[in-house]
Amino acid sequence: MGAGLMKSGDGGGGRRRRRARSQPMAEINVTPFVDVMLVLLIIFMVAAPLLTVGVPVDMPDTAASALPADEEEPLTVTLEADGTLHIQNTAVPAEELVPRLQAIAAERTSDQIFLRADGANNWNAVAVVMGALNAGGFSNIGLVTDIGGPALDGSGEE
Repeated sequence: MGAGLMKSGDGGGGRRRRRARSQPMAEINVTPFVDVMLVLLIIFMVAAPLLTVGVPVDMPDTAASALPADEEEPLTVTLEADGTLHIQNTAVPAEELVPRLQAIAAERTSDQIFLRADGANNWNAVAVVMGALNAGGFSNIGLVTDIGGPALDGSGEE
């Protein structure tokens, strides 16, 4: 692919001609390698955000900044608009939420838990889930929202 043959000769064109011998070319063509690497880079750049998907919910927009990331995968509880609860991507009945979370938390080093709630939920449903998490021993609860919402100081979008 990248190697070819070069003819070597004296290049003088004199009376005596030597037989032209073919020698292998010692140069490597790196253009195909760079092309493949750029394509792989683009694929990973597009695929990386898709690896952290969960249950699709329409979260409210706020002006809050992102929380710092931990070494462990964050433990996430999702409250859908119809009231269905999920731990990560697994649907869980409401009465089994706290016992399952306590079993999972016993094997984790981080006590942080994220609550994702659909924007169509009323505050009462979100507060009930937060209260259940707190009663279950989770005091480090982070509410997950989308960024780009109003800041209420006149600097954000309305």
